Amino acid sequence: MLDREGDRHPYQQITEILRLRITRTLAPGDPVASEAQIQREFGVARTTARRAIRMLRDEGLVHTVHGEGTFAGVLDQAPRVSQKIPLYQHIAADIAQRIKAGELRPRRPIPGEAALLRQHEVARETVRRAMALLRDQGWIYTVPQRGSFVCPEERWPTE
Repeated sequence: MLDREGDRHPYQQITEILRLRITRTLAPGDPVASEAQIQREFGVARTTARRAIRMLRDEGLVHTVHGEGTFAGVLDQAPRVSQKIPLYQHIAADIAQRIKAGELRPRRPIPGEAALLRQHEVARETVRRAMALLRDQGWIYTVPQRGSFVCPEERWPTE
């Protein structure tokens, strides 16, 4: 789909493709492809995906809401139903539920950052915020150079 041998940078080509999708099929406030989705679809690095989104934002075709995503239209003019909870809280709740259900056992590792990025298709910072929340709540602990692990059951938060 991308002309990697041509005279235009991949991010410029992706910007053009996304611009057409936005103007032809998306209404103001509709979600636009995430950086992770752009990476997968076009086989590019995250920085290339970010440049494409930044160009669209500079043109006023999209706006980004930290922790929620990128949406068609200008922020003040695009009706958008806000998510009930931020994505990082949703991810943390999902992992906590997996711990309570016994899918993730005490003193055993939880999925790594890369696996959670792929699974939830979010930015690295979103996964890191989810992990920090789980640590603060007492669901997980981190061992430097080893990873994050499920806390012993007696340390789990009471609801």
